[in-house]
Amino acid sequence: MDVATIGVGVAAAGAAIGAGIGNGIVISSMIAGMARQPELEGKLRTNMFIGVGLVEAVPIIAIAIAFMLLAQ
Repeated sequence: MDVATIGVGVAAAGAAIGAGIGNGIVISSMIAGMARQPELEGKLRTNMFIGVGLVEAVPIIAIAIAFMLLAQ
């Protein structure tokens, strides 16, 4: 087993764990905000989707970089 293969596995695991934690924080904050002020549901939902998209972008970039390093 090559060191680069282990590095790709660690990067993939870190990206998945980080995305899961980040999504959990974003969604729980949205639910808490919606519970406090139900009239802002639409605005909170829009901001939640933007936040989830940004949280998901980082692991995708990390995986892409890891596979590019593996291909070298």
